[in-house]
Amino acid sequence: MAIREPRYSKEEFAQRGDLIYQTQIRPQVEAGHHGKIVAINIETGAFEVAETPKIERLMQAFGRESQGSGCIYFTGGASALLIGWRSSTVDVDIRLDPEPLGIFQAIANLKTF
Repeated sequence: MAIREPRYSKEEFAQRGDLIYQTQIRPQVEAGHHGKIVAINIETGAFEVAETPKIERLMQAFGRESQGSGCIYFTGGASALLIGWRSSTVDVDIRLDPEPLGIFQAIANLKTF
């Protein structure tokens, strides 16, 4: 089985998502959805505001537990759940850029629940 290379580097992935959010999405959603999660398709610019309580609670816990700033991007099943393509997911795959200080300890602490 061939190993699939990522289409975008970690830096390109983060830059594309941030650019789309700042220029196209933020003006539309910030006022009515402050503090919510936005799932963005970085190739098309399509987006959805997350209304999934468990993922919102996970992000709030990351915010409480981590000790620095950074961006957390959902990949895989979690993004499909947020966009509405799935009704559930077994796990939550994330990409960190940059890695918030203390995030790995936060993840370890959260896994003990």
